[in-house]
Amino acid sequence: MVYIVSWDEFVDRSVQLFRADPDSTRYVVKYRHCDGKLVLKVTDNKECLKFKTDQAQEAKKMEKLNNIFFTLMARGPDVDLSEVTGKDPMETQPAKKGRGRKQ
Repeated sequence: MVYIVSWDEFVDRSVQLFRADPDSTRYVVKYRHCDGKLVLKVTDNKECLKFKTDQAQEAKKMEKLNNIFFTLMARGPDVDLSEVTGKDPMETQPAKKGRGRKQ
């Protein structure tokens, strides 16, 4: 098991690992509240990649990685990942006008 220090390298190698063998690749998220540590693990039973952090900013990047894996699993390993933005659907919806007084 190798801890990868760089987030971008972890994402790139994880996607390569999934594309090489999508049927046996797993993605595990482990969070320890008492330590405030988040560990992400991607494995295919031959190679194991791990990323560990205690920074809240990097924990938010996990959402983008989830979207990447959901896209790969739903559309197949050959999908173009440039269209995955990592934003919530709620952020892309236009704001609704309220029913307040006109000024």
